[in-house]
Amino acid sequence: MRSIPRRTVLAVTAGAVAAPAVSTATAAAADATTAPSEGRQAASGPNPVLRTDLLTHVTPRNNWLVTAVAIQYAHRIDLRGGTVPPTAFQVRATVGGQTAARTVTRIYSNTSAEVDDRSHPGRRGDRLIIELDPNDPNARAAGTDPLPLDRAYCVRQVADVHTPEGEPVLRAGPFASRNDDVITAVVDDFAAGSFTDLAGFELDFRLYRPEGFLRNPRTRKRYPLVVTLHGGGEVADNNMTQLTSNRIAVTFAKPERQRRDPAFVLSPQIPLPRPMDGPDGTDWTDTKVQAALIELIDTFVSEHARNVDTARLYLVGLSSGGRGIYSLLAKRPDVFAAALPTAGWGERAAMDRITHIPIWADHSVDDPVVPYREGRFGKPGTWTLMNALESAGARVTRGEWANDLPKAQFEARSRALLRQARATRSHVLFTSYTAGTTPVNPHLSWAQTYENDVVIDWLFAQSR
Repeated sequence: MRSIPRRTVLAVTAGAVAAPAVSTATAAAADATTAPSEGRQAASGPNPVLRTDLLTHVTPRNNWLVTAVAIQYAHRIDLRGGTVPPTAFQVRATVGGQTAARTVTRIYSNTSAEVDDRSHPGRRGDRLIIELDPNDPNARAAGTDPLPLDRAYCVRQVADVHTPEGEPVLRAGPFASRNDDVITAVVDDFAAGSFTDLAGFELDFRLYRPEGFLRNPRTRKRYPLVVTLHGGGEVADNNMTQLTSNRIAVTFAKPERQRRDPAFVLSPQIPLPRPMDGPDGTDWTDTKVQAALIELIDTFVSEHARNVDTARLYLVGLSSGGRGIYSLLAKRPDVFAAALPTAGWGERAAMDRITHIPIWADHSVDDPVVPYREGRFGKPGTWTLMNALESAGARVTRGEWANDLPKAQFEARSRALLRQARATRSHVLFTSYTAGTTPVNPHLSWAQTYENDVVIDWLFAQSR
């Protein structure tokens, strides 16, 4: 165990949930005591807090939430089989100028600053994970823009923590700690960048690169490229909310998906002030935006010619991003292998140019923002576009079910629809969600789309 300098001990105990400050000699003695047995902290010795981090999570339906606090201590926390009661710590959040308590649901030790989703969580480590109720009114990590969360959370230990035999493990103290940083799983793995096209128009973007590519950038292994087009609510200058407002990009970068389908994920963001010169007043069809997007994709593929599988370029988008998909597919019909447009709208006349492209579209029947049939800005919605595709020669396989089914049932319905499509040699699928079944808001039909492994598996199976 490395020794802790005196000024560090004083700093972390002056604003921490550890025991009261101790002298340098005491700290050194504690270190000497624990060194021979790394996993066993002396029960009577202090265990200073080194740092406190917020753990946030991009959820399918409630966007970006603060779901836990991770406290790192100087020594491992050995509970000897015991547990930490939620009442041992108090957490308060100051968000939007308002300070209120967060509800602590469970606490356990861990080896890293991450939530353990197992029913019996925790490993003996130097972190204490304090999980918080995601339904708290002040759980949000963003509004239109990310909320200022640096040092926004105050954590205080209010009761001693003991082993089952009654030996003290962590002592309560008079000081509280504030969070040093904000950690967002998967999102933090996206690099931030920007691209300026030949006309001088700039698009910010975030990029996820597969682990295999990062380990060996000289590899000749080729990966698919997933391009995600956000909705109108994510038009901003923060280069963040295209990742955190919905799980569209996170879906393709999360570890379990990358293990199955390693891929590049490119997530551009339309800037403010909103460019709205498109033929129907939506951003992804704006002349400047669409030209820059096309040039960005072409340039990325060119710069990564050795590693991008050009036969497996995919477009994924929701709401105005779905509108962007229909427009972009019609203009570049020989580039993309497949697309997932959700709650989108478009032009009937464009459908005869994309009959050969595999598409799995979905839309809520009662969508009030982009009506299912009528669409928006005088351009028809998904139901009408699927009819136009069929009239142009594509075979469309349709299904309708509730959007609030449990995941297993939801995927079973999707699997049955896919079997039907394969039996009829159909490469266009259309899922409608029954009125009154889309949680939160009928427009948010994508809540289950990107959690649906059947749909995502289908996408990665497509190739030009």
